[in-house]
Amino acid sequence: MNRTRIKWLPILVAGIFFAYQYFSSEKFVNPETGRASHVGLSTQQEAALGLQSYNQVLAQSKPIESGPEFDMLQRVAGRLAKATGDVGSKFDWRASLIRDRQVNAFCLPGGKIVVYTGILPVAQNEASLATVLGHEMAHATSRHGAQRVLQQNLAQTAMTGIAVSLSDMDYDKQRAIMGALGAGAQFGVLMPFGREHESEADHIGLIYMARAGYDPEESIRFWERMERSGGAQPPEFLSTHPAHGHRIEQLQNWMPQALEEYHRATGK
Repeated sequence: MNRTRIKWLPILVAGIFFAYQYFSSEKFVNPETGRASHVGLSTQQEAALGLQSYNQVLAQSKPIESGPEFDMLQRVAGRLAKATGDVGSKFDWRASLIRDRQVNAFCLPGGKIVVYTGILPVAQNEASLATVLGHEMAHATSRHGAQRVLQQNLAQTAMTGIAVSLSDMDYDKQRAIMGALGAGAQFGVLMPFGREHESEADHIGLIYMARAGYDPEESIRFWERMERSGGAQPPEFLSTHPAHGHRIEQLQNWMPQALEEYHRATGK
């Protein structure tokens, strides 16, 4: 039998719960950009999860606890932490250097920073390292992780309501509709949401490094080196990160603001 009936009550219930999740969530206004957003975790929950993940990473890795590279990381992280202003003053900033060939670094919610030695040859200098750390620290101060949690919870609520509403439909039709909706959510909502966060972190990180006294124009040179050192990127609409060329173009657009911060910080 060809079943095509849609049950509307589950969609209505999911819609009500969706609205409740969104409007009852905490509103956060980014102090650097003024962008308002809603978050799915409290700052205490973020900090606890960040610390848990940080300890797990350190337990499974080979941290470096002395030497010139370690000292450079502590110096750059310390200067940037001061540049984050009032929002960053509430963070328990810690920075760890891990001996690993992967070209990567990240900052967990609450201010726990991990840098892998594989990124240092690409960074080459303190200002470029400040580019990397400023970007990652901006993710934390902008509460991007908590925003993603809410976004994913909302998407799950919507998909669950639709799935229940289609439960009387033929399985093949259910699968086709849910597959299309899942792809639409991924490429139309979640990935652009991730790219928005990446661009915001680029912008704020650029301001942080300039405010900390690092030449913001070094950020362009760093991303040019990253572009040369990396493999082929997927099309931007299939990625949660902006393409290197788009990222560099955005940095150039923000550069006048960053240079004002740099001149103010250094007197140059």
